[in-house]
Amino acid sequence: MDVKDSNGTLLAEGDAVTLIKDLKVKGSSQVLKRGTVVKNIRLTNSPAEIEGRAGGTTMVLKTEFLKKA
Repeated sequence: MDVKDSNGTLLAEGDAVTLIKDLKVKGSSQVLKRGTVVKNIRLTNSPAEIEGRAGGTTMVLKTEFLKKA
């Protein structure tokens, strides 16, 4: 299963990624700003999602909004 960022670059466990647009966090008033770096990502069962710590909490992010840092 190949997990790719918005540019088609392969992502691996432990990579760092950068957000390419502002994202609203569901169930919260928090907004993750464009350019936020998420370090040490973990791959999930879905090739369209990764898991990482952003804004002080662990959350699942869609790869279409990320690029490899």
